[in-house]
Amino acid sequence: MGINSESDTSANLQIGPTTMGMVRLFVEADGIELPMDFEPEEAEEIAAEIQAAAARARSIAEAKSGTGKAGRKG
Repeated sequence: MGINSESDTSANLQIGPTTMGMVRLFVEADGIELPMDFEPEEAEEIAAEIQAAAARARSIAEAKSGTGKAGRKG
């Protein structure tokens, strides 16, 4: 399964600090629990990647719907 593959699987995601000074992403789905711990610097890099992906996704969605900044009337 890749980034563009659809799935009916749902999961819960929790994000928070641990008592050991790490940032934990905790994913739970279909009876599987997956804790992933990151150093704070790694977590900041992941957050930046998520923000960049969100910006790219927004641009793609706007281009598909024709509501990009260049196409807006106002």
